Amino acid sequence: MGSADVLWLTMDRPTNLMVIVSVVMLESVPDWDRVLGLLRTRILEPYPVFSQRPRRPRHTVGLYRWEDDPDFDLERHVVRTTLSRKGTGAEADAELQAYIEEQLPRPFDQTRPLWEVHLVDGHGTGAALVFRIHHALADGIALTRVLLGLTEDADGVPGDLVGPPATTDLPTLPVTGPLGESASTGAVASGLRLARATTRSAWDRLRSKGARAAVTDAAILTLRTGQVVSDLLLTTNPASAVGGVPGQRKRVVWTQPLPLPGLKQVGRLVGATLNDVLMSAVAGALHVYQDEHGRDPVDLVTMVPVNVRPLDEPLPRELGNRFALVFLRFPSRDATPLGRLALSKARMDWLKASPEAALTFALISVIGRFPAAIERRVVDFFANKAIGVTTNVAGPREVRHLAGVPVTGVLGWVPGSGRHTLGFCIVTYDDAVRIGIMADESVVPDPEALLVALEDEVALLVRIGAAGPTAPRRRPRRS
Repeated sequence: MGSADVLWLTMDRPTNLMVIVSVVMLESVPDWDRVLGLLRTRILEPYPVFSQRPRRPRHTVGLYRWEDDPDFDLERHVVRTTLSRKGTGAEADAELQAYIEEQLPRPFDQTRPLWEVHLVDGHGTGAALVFRIHHALADGIALTRVLLGLTEDADGVPGDLVGPPATTDLPTLPVTGPLGESASTGAVASGLRLARATTRSAWDRLRSKGARAAVTDAAILTLRTGQVVSDLLLTTNPASAVGGVPGQRKRVVWTQPLPLPGLKQVGRLVGATLNDVLMSAVAGALHVYQDEHGRDPVDLVTMVPVNVRPLDEPLPRELGNRFALVFLRFPSRDATPLGRLALSKARMDWLKASPEAALTFALISVIGRFPAAIERRVVDFFANKAIGVTTNVAGPREVRHLAGVPVTGVLGWVPGSGRHTLGFCIVTYDDAVRIGIMADESVVPDPEALLVALEDEVALLVRIGAAGPTAPRRRPRRS
């Protein structure tokens, strides 16, 4: 088991389980026997970890391993349920939402493979597949490719749904070692090699420039590295309306499909990417939520995953976790939509040019080999600098089918750790975007208010993009 996989396996706590939740919404109810057949041929056969369980080392110093579950039975990992079918649209979503929330606090039995799928009838006139998969099996990008690899295009050609190689418009870092190295020194060395390779690549680019330009850029790179180290150690998440001690109960909500063209148009006003626009929309929702809860809005820190595996290559059979994390400070203090957008772009641009992702990948590789007590202290030290995790997964632009039924929507929620209370998962699919929010019930008991603020912010940004540079920049305060 790779060191990063061990890290996520041992980070489970009652207040924050390391379980990734995904939902695939379907236009109608499929033949569930056909779906089970797809699970066998497209998940269990190519990826043995789905029929394996973790084995802890017998002694304090030893390696975690995956071992075959001798009594594996697919049916043990499948739950069949039927909702009331009474509502459609938002009413049907609310019933599905309540069902998902009931499942969230349940930990996995670690004597069995760490995953399950819920086959849900009666989501309006359609159905849904709800996946719960432990983070130790793989990172979110890999699991998206695995699970949505169950789908086919209009011509019946199977394939995963992950699109362009970017979760957050950050560069995909080079892979420098094999996935799932079992030797403790191997996984750590892989992370350190990645950091060295990224730095070496930057210095190679410098040497290709003129002497004066190279000296200037070298100084900038050195300063950025020092700034990253300082940020990793000194970043703090200020007290806010979304901060506190998490409990066991979580809430999930999600937006309706949000059209991409209007969001891209507002991005063009300041030369921002779609991801910059979506991050600024989340920042706007956090600004409004803080203000409406009687707190002065402050900039809030989130952790953003950065993919480390090449997306143009097949997934390895071992899967595993290959990603880094960076800190992004949401410009949620700024009161103007375009001001938040400009700051989101500037902060994302800084991260793209910094070595932070390479350094944190090396750090994750090292932490996974610490003794459990030390590991938790280190994880808490870094996790508590943020409100949670924000991830962005690019999907296909065309409709896909699962067991012959059109997929109408894709959602996801990533787990938090430490004192995380609020996470966002952005998924694009079929030329639209949905944003899922997971909130800790004891700290953010009303995520619906945050959802309304987010959808209002997106609508405002779309209007600004349609009106052009002369559009009003300030959101009117609510009564």
